[in-house]
Amino acid sequence: MWFFVRDPVRDFPFELSPEPAEGSPPGPWALHRGRKKATGSPVSIFVYDVKPGAEEQTQVAKAAFKRLKTLRHPNILAYIDGLETDKCLHVVTEAVTPLGLYLKTQAEAGASKELELSWGLHQIVKALSFLVNDCSLIHNNVCMAAVFVDRAGEWKLGGLDYMYSAQGNGGAPPHKGIPELEQYDPPELADSSGRAVREKWSADMWRLGCLIWEVFNGPLPRATALRNPGKIPKSLVPHYCELVGANPKVRPNPARFLQNCRAPGGFMNNRFVETNLFLEEIQIKEPAEKQKFFQELSKSLDSFPEDFCRHKVLPQLLTAFEFGSAGAVVLTPLFKVGKFLSAEEYQQKIIPVVVKMFSSTDRAMRIRLLQQMEQFIQYLDEPTVNTQIFPHVVHGFLDTNPAIREQTVKSMLLLAPKLNETNLNVELMKHFARLQAKDEQGPIRCNTTVCLGKIGSYLSASTRHRVLTSAFSRATKDPFAPSRVAGVLGFAATHNLYSMNDCAHKILPVLCGLTVDPEKSVRDQAFKAIRSFLSKLESVSEDPTQLAEVEKDVHAASSPGMGGAAASWAGWAVTGVSSFTSKLIRTHPTAAPGEPNISQRPTPEGLPAPAPTPVPPTPVTPGHWEAQEEDKDTAEDSSATDRWDDEDWGSLEQEAESVLARQDNWSTGSQASRVGQTSNPDHKSPESDWSSWEAEGSWEQGWQEPNPQEPPPEGTQLASEYNWGGSEPSDKGDPFADLLARREVGTQPRPDSWGDDNWDGLETESRQVKAELARKKREERRREMEAKRAEKKAAKGPMKLGTRKLD
Repeated sequence: MWFFVRDPVRDFPFELSPEPAEGSPPGPWALHRGRKKATGSPVSIFVYDVKPGAEEQTQVAKAAFKRLKTLRHPNILAYIDGLETDKCLHVVTEAVTPLGLYLKTQAEAGASKELELSWGLHQIVKALSFLVNDCSLIHNNVCMAAVFVDRAGEWKLGGLDYMYSAQGNGGAPPHKGIPELEQYDPPELADSSGRAVREKWSADMWRLGCLIWEVFNGPLPRATALRNPGKIPKSLVPHYCELVGANPKVRPNPARFLQNCRAPGGFMNNRFVETNLFLEEIQIKEPAEKQKFFQELSKSLDSFPEDFCRHKVLPQLLTAFEFGSAGAVVLTPLFKVGKFLSAEEYQQKIIPVVVKMFSSTDRAMRIRLLQQMEQFIQYLDEPTVNTQIFPHVVHGFLDTNPAIREQTVKSMLLLAPKLNETNLNVELMKHFARLQAKDEQGPIRCNTTVCLGKIGSYLSASTRHRVLTSAFSRATKDPFAPSRVAGVLGFAATHNLYSMNDCAHKILPVLCGLTVDPEKSVRDQAFKAIRSFLSKLESVSEDPTQLAEVEKDVHAASSPGMGGAAASWAGWAVTGVSSFTSKLIRTHPTAAPGEPNISQRPTPEGLPAPAPTPVPPTPVTPGHWEAQEEDKDTAEDSSATDRWDDEDWGSLEQEAESVLARQDNWSTGSQASRVGQTSNPDHKSPESDWSSWEAEGSWEQGWQEPNPQEPPPEGTQLASEYNWGGSEPSDKGDPFADLLARREVGTQPRPDSWGDDNWDGLETESRQVKAELARKKREERRREMEAKRAEKKAAKGPMKLGTRKLD
């Protein structure tokens, strides 16, 4: 009968490299790189080949195998699996690199830092403290060859071959017989008399001093070199000298050494060590402590090693979000660490978490995601955006908090290129129409216009034709001056998307109406845009063959390459507006078009809330005002060409600040400033025909042509009547005051004008009328009932006690 014997080495679930790894430490073990056959995860495999005549060394190797298998500590090399046969010993551990090779690589890359070294030495001393104080074991082999580094930069203590019990019940210490390891033995071991008084940790602490010297100065040539600290940091030198002192009795216990180095000003008293210590105990920390830790973590990540951030901080952040209550505070450090990852790692580790975060109802988390979207948008594919992210993001358009609505609008700049036809041309446009027409915050209406100008090139041809002209025309009639400026610049930035007929019949009439706008910034931009469009029309008039070339983008399919001016325009406009929006929301909550001042809704904790705080106007002298106008006119006349592709349109933020300084209140000021800006009552607006949009908040309702406003309320001052802070009232009239007055006389106000568009007033009035009618009906009914009772009582008389009423 044949017996088939299985080869344990071949059946071993780990595969090792044929050659030992570079920098394999001296000793009986050879370090090989390996991987797990089932998963392919990297491991390190220590191999000892049994040789005949080396029974003593084999017993040492087997003892080390047993020690490593039974000792479990975060700072001791982690055992995974092992194999013991008559020919060899295999010990599988976590993937590590010898410390000598690791320090050499770091020095060549110029990445070695004292912070990393301080934490590494802290880990080795902590491992020694565990062995000596908790296990009563003497390592007996502390040196560079016994220390390994994992992929996170964590130092691990290995080399347990020559370990023995401190209580003396295990016999004499094993004999090393390797000169490279014996040079680290303390001088008292050479004293054969045994008269030297020492502690159980004295020998290991001497070897720790040798390790510290080698970490900062390189390989130790001889024992006498320990007298010169060399490059050892000054804060560590006093404690180092205690370790290599000739008297073994005064060498400190590992626990006391740690305590001394962690004292204020000590070598191990730094942010990196504190962060690592907190991460080791994060599972038992209070929620408030975790919140504070993650809030402060982002500031320190730049100074931390990259491997540490990827392999130690990132897993803790993911765990804190998945199973803890850290919430939105983990987002900032999470995305900061994400910069160190490859595209594949980012997809595997961070994107699933981000997708899950978008479904959260936590407002703080939603706004943090929107603010930092540009850090991860490039890793999101289109199906994920359209099916898992966009449906959650659009809820921000309806949020009661202005900050979330603003960030949602701005996030569309990044999401638009990845949205499908329905989400972009239908769903998003309905939300934009409602925001631009009905949002009570002027800066948000302005941002909506800016965002629409940027994403205009991504819209389909039919949607562009139906939306852009009407949207920007609506913006030019907004009571918030920066919104009117954004509308003008929107026309200019998307100039290549309009036909010549639209330019002549729809756009230029709107822009011409802004040439008498009360705000000079609006007038200036209107004149620039008018000259640009006129130049375009004139060039086609001179050479009609250019018409096809000029209108080539009008009916073209959506493409991010179109509208090059839109990209540059949106770049500065969104930056300027977004940095100014929150300030305007906090200081001047602007009423929506046609709405009275709306009471502020409650704001969730942790988010910026609008506060109606009036801002006093900045005094400007008449002379200074005239000088500024003259300088600007001179600069305009000196320009040779007016091309929007390469022209600086100015800073919208500065324009908004100047408007804010000249108005006492946006709500009342907007009514006074918009007097006289009316359209011809008999002229039908080209953008009023929106029969295809029937849903509430659609463009049909959003882009209706506003009608003339009513005269300003009593007491409203014109710009020429306002005292701008000069020593005497200005006797120079407003250049547009007469024109406005003439238009007021000749124009009948219509009840559905922008200024009178009270979206809530009619509904409120209707409810009041219904309530009054119901009250009157109840009163009449009560009187009728009382009259009937009195009539019955008078006809039949009072009933006698004990009698029964008969029918």
